[in-house]
Amino acid sequence: MKNKKNYFLTSNKQSIHFTFFKAKSKIGVLFLHGLMSDISGKKVKFIKLLCKKNKLNFLAFDFSGHGKSSGIFEKQGIHDWILEAKEITNSKLKNKKIIIIGSSCGGWIGAKLIWKLKNIIGFIGISAAPDFTKYLMWNTFSKKAKQIISSGKIYKLKSDYDSYYPIGKSLIEGGKKNLILHLKKNCNFPLRFFHGLKDNVVPIEYSYKLSKTLYSKDSLILLQEKGDHSLSSSDDLKRIGKVLLRIAKS
Repeated sequence: MKNKKNYFLTSNKQSIHFTFFKAKSKIGVLFLHGLMSDISGKKVKFIKLLCKKNKLNFLAFDFSGHGKSSGIFEKQGIHDWILEAKEITNSKLKNKKIIIIGSSCGGWIGAKLIWKLKNIIGFIGISAAPDFTKYLMWNTFSKKAKQIISSGKIYKLKSDYDSYYPIGKSLIEGGKKNLILHLKKNCNFPLRFFHGLKDNVVPIEYSYKLSKTLYSKDSLILLQEKGDHSLSSSDDLKRIGKVLLRIAKS
């Protein structure tokens, strides 16, 4: 039986599973996970513990169609996850100064939130994958794959982490409406873009591209020599943690 205290009902009628640590600090850390991932992973556990030790508010949640949240993955899309992120953040981190951490797909969603939230004081991308539904999926798909998706059926895309990603029309169409790499956004807060040199899922160039879309005088691209796409090794996490605390204390 699920604990209702750990679920948030959004305006799109999804029951969103979340984890939240409340502190007296004026700063709140929001973590956004990657595609087909959830909040049970190493990064969430590490960052939540770090926030507890440093008395920072912390919020993470499963996107609809992921983890313990409601919804069917094949019927969800970027537009849904942006809406959910905005609503649960406005509820749980109301009046807080927010540091966004976005992993892979979450990096895209987190970047979109910069247009929608006014109280952001920092952004950390981890193997960020902005506009991936267009450039890493749709534009690389065969004519047959595109026909399958356009007809409303599910295309099974091979994955390095699971057997396949079930790609539906909602993911592709939702992505088209939220593309950001052609835009520019001035940010008056620190931007940090972590990327592993051994990432074979999202090319490093996407962190560079995002750093041109999001502009700040305090912007750094941080490459992890031995890092893969997940950037979940102890060394990766320690470096991410140090950067997070520097932003929080600045």
